Amino acid sequence: MQIDIITLFPGIFPGPLGESIIGRAMDKDIAQINAIDLRKYADDARGTVDDKPYGGGPGMLMKVEPLVKAVEDLKKPGSVVILTSPRGERFTQNAAFELSGKEHIIIIAGHYEGVDERAIELLVDREFSLGDFVLTSGNLAAMTMADAIVRLLPGVLGSDESSVDESHSSGLLEYPQYTRPPEFRGLHAPEILLSGDHGKIEAWRREQSERLTRERRPDLWEIYLKTMEASSNEHTRQDS
Repeated sequence: MQIDIITLFPGIFPGPLGESIIGRAMDKDIAQINAIDLRKYADDARGTVDDKPYGGGPGMLMKVEPLVKAVEDLKKPGSVVILTSPRGERFTQNAAFELSGKEHIIIIAGHYEGVDERAIELLVDREFSLGDFVLTSGNLAAMTMADAIVRLLPGVLGSDESSVDESHSSGLLEYPQYTRPPEFRGLHAPEILLSGDHGKIEAWRREQSERLTRERRPDLWEIYLKTMEASSNEHTRQDS
């Protein structure tokens, strides 16, 4: 997979992407993450990529011409172009799974007060937001999405099952986990986890995931219930 991140600050890359799991994935050529300096596509010697918005208002906007030049220079057949944007759809684990099947992703790291709408109409396939808060720029959001996507590629994690058995992969938060020692300062690991009964362990973990999701993320719990109901109805139709 190749991920090209169009940014005004290429110097902050690879940053955390160069370490740990994602760094090793790049070292093994499973993924390639490139920081593309947008200013190289500017029309003037100063590297101007922003201008005042028509109609007035605070701040500056990213200009359409450099963005179009950059994306058209990078784009290949099958490329997916993403813009980090507060108005975008929420970036989720499902989105990460979907994008992990693509060979080439271009991420435009938004900046200033936004992007000329014509660049979005001409270039962007999807807009994503990490949540209902504001960052100084889209660079951290681009890094976060790249991390979430690359770690799902085959061979990146120590076990391919690791990306399946974790929070959000099943629509539920992950269950509590414990390791040695079995007792620490009066706190004990649950006996069932030490029992060796894998059926009971799996049932306990499922119960705990459901409990935590219900208590901490009622929004996810409602979606989970609807998904389970739809799945049950589908099985009923097939059986009949």
